[in-house]
Amino acid sequence: MSYIQLAIPVFFALIGVELVVARLVARDVYRLADSFTDLSCGILQQVLEAFLKTALFAGYLRLHASHRLFDVPTAAWAWAACFVGVDFVYYWFHRLSHEVAAGWAAHAVHHQSEEYNLSVALRQGALQPAFSWVFYLPLALLGFPPAMFLAVSSFNTLYQFWIHTRLVGRLGPLEWVLNTPSHHRVHHARNPRYVDRNHGGTLIVWDRLFGTFRAEADEPVYGVTKPLASWNPVWANLAEWASLWDVARRASRPLDRVRVLWKRPGWRPDELGGFALPPEVDRASHVRYAVPVTAVLKAYVLAQFALVTLGAVAFLAAAPRLDGVSRAAAAGAVTLSLVSLGGLLDRRRWAPAVEAARVVGLAGAAAVLAGSAVAVGAALAFAAVSLPALRRGASPAAAGALASP
Repeated sequence: MSYIQLAIPVFFALIGVELVVARLVARDVYRLADSFTDLSCGILQQVLEAFLKTALFAGYLRLHASHRLFDVPTAAWAWAACFVGVDFVYYWFHRLSHEVAAGWAAHAVHHQSEEYNLSVALRQGALQPAFSWVFYLPLALLGFPPAMFLAVSSFNTLYQFWIHTRLVGRLGPLEWVLNTPSHHRVHHARNPRYVDRNHGGTLIVWDRLFGTFRAEADEPVYGVTKPLASWNPVWANLAEWASLWDVARRASRPLDRVRVLWKRPGWRPDELGGFALPPEVDRASHVRYAVPVTAVLKAYVLAQFALVTLGAVAFLAAAPRLDGVSRAAAAGAVTLSLVSLGGLLDRRRWAPAVEAARVVGLAGAAAVLAGSAVAVGAALAFAAVSLPALRRGASPAAAGALASP
């Protein structure tokens, strides 16, 4: 398992701490449906990475093995140099992910949440690693050992977890050097004055050097300029690609159909209205996406999501030992579960039927594959408890007990 996967229990523990602290200081920083989507996107990213990581990292391994310019030792100075190199490369990868439409289509998932809390840190685009790995190949060419690179890049990612919070203010002189919650809140803003600022990972010095720094003057409005308006984690990963496809489909010039991929996000041919500037938005009047759901349905989704998360963690731990068919089946079950639960929170008409089929299917598969009577009993109990709860929570007759998502 990677360092990121090993840190999952710590992530959830710190999310719990933030929830408690937010309650104590009377700050409303979490919504169930939004956090569900954040965490679901993170799970999907890790599930897909179980298939892609070896193939993507093979490029670094091969370049380091056969074309490295230097034999970098594992001395302290080398670790420090690798840290600076990783952070520098991350800045440019991250910046271009905001300035090139295809990169943004993969990265936008991380910015879609209209909240700002630690669960947002785990909201990652499933397709983003397929773009980011190329940027780090110069470090292999310079000779930084693969194990050193993996450790340092994991630290760079882990550092960025804690800066996704509204509960930490300015940090004095550290603001000049490090990326902090204040700096990163600006990065997650959809206000035009804040858009495409503060791309740093651990350090903020690159933004100061290359002209992309902006200090936090007032609390931003969080999210993307065109809200996702969905709790479906698969659609979260596809929405921007669908938007690019729509522009390409409607463009009359063949070159414009391709240019849309490398132009800045928001670019359109003149015939389609030209570049779409980010609209102004006011925090006081901004209305976040919300779908009323019953209290029973909230409890149902929370309980089922906890089980899916445990299943996903078990899959990630076992993935290297599974054959291709088993790995695909497990990944498909996790993905279907997250889509079905997201559909319930979106109150889609198809969702209750899909969820009932999912529960029956999982219980049946578990009973067939189980090696003991206890496991069969647990599978049947899962279905016996889940189906009545689903019916009560998703029933139109329960609309009198609506709760905010």
